[in-house]
Amino acid sequence: MNTPVKVIPYGKHYIDNDDIEAVVDVLTNQFLTQGKLVSEFEASLSDYTGAKYCTSVNSGTSGLHVACLAAGISQKDWVWTVPNSFVASANCARYCGAQVDFVDIDPLSRNISVAALEKKIAQAKKVAKLPKLLIVVHFSGLSCEMERISELCKFHNIILVEDAAHGLGGSYKESKIGSCSYSDMTVLSFHPVKSITTAEGGAILTNSADIQTRLQLFSKHGVTREQAQMSEQSHGPWYYQQVALGYNYRLSDIHAALGLSQMRKLDDFVNKRASLAKHYTQLLTDLPLKLPRVPAHCASAWHLYMIELESHDRKKVFNALRGKGIGVNVHYIPIHIQPYYQELGFSCGDFPAAEKFYENAITIPLFPTMTADEQDRIIQSLHEVLV
Repeated sequence: MNTPVKVIPYGKHYIDNDDIEAVVDVLTNQFLTQGKLVSEFEASLSDYTGAKYCTSVNSGTSGLHVACLAAGISQKDWVWTVPNSFVASANCARYCGAQVDFVDIDPLSRNISVAALEKKIAQAKKVAKLPKLLIVVHFSGLSCEMERISELCKFHNIILVEDAAHGLGGSYKESKIGSCSYSDMTVLSFHPVKSITTAEGGAILTNSADIQTRLQLFSKHGVTREQAQMSEQSHGPWYYQQVALGYNYRLSDIHAALGLSQMRKLDDFVNKRASLAKHYTQLLTDLPLKLPRVPAHCASAWHLYMIELESHDRKKVFNALRGKGIGVNVHYIPIHIQPYYQELGFSCGDFPAAEKFYENAITIPLFPTMTADEQDRIIQSLHEVLV
């Protein structure tokens, strides 16, 4: 009887006894929601990234939606993002009724192409269709070229949001991803395969007190207890007013407790990912692949390690690796070729760099607890398949 092949997943969370004890302590001794741990978790994220303010939410998708609401996005507005991302990066604007368009990626960084952005802005300005908001995505944990993007957005009065769902723990020049040194807001995700996990959760970071006020409102029903935001004098300590149409996107203290414990391990997680990525790059260079590149002024969080096939059929390679128990995946199917977005007028061929990347891309396993034996098995499998 054949022994089943143990599957190595493309991503995997790590939970230790400290994490478990932190959650049990909340379940046993503290408020499950609206207690002190949410604010402590938010403070830890601000301290780590250098951003002044943080609002935690129940998912990265909620964070993107709230960021759009805080930016005042409505039906009359255009929002741009990249096609090489999960659909949430565009859906958040559609939730607000906005029109969405995309900017193609740079084939080397796999992030937004600054050249394509410059060209698209020039074209949009001629027809008075500049976006109100640009959402850039730090794909796989590598920062976009934020300095130039920020200059373009400021010159044209475009609000800039960083989708850093992949990026916590990475850096750009002298700033941590999430510092908002070059943007108005940064959105994080704490899904189990991300840099840290809260099981499900997210956060929005900003350096603007005004934006922070709106983020707090829209993520908490539009309700305030702050006298300065009320239309009349408070009736008493119990009093609150709903001053906007908000959502119940709050993070619970159970999730926050896990996040706080995970934050203490964040740098160790990212360092292990970087070490594994370096080993991949050293031992895969002789294969017919395009490997990820990290500029000297960036440090990737290494959420994903993506290879691009140069001369092999992707489906055959994918199936062969899965057959060997290597849990490869593909990130992402370009947003603009999804049926929903094709109904909005987008077509295959609109963003060729993103489409070419998708046709050849495979995500190979990368997670902090990967063993040397597991990585060697993945590398050996790639050598066997790509003969």
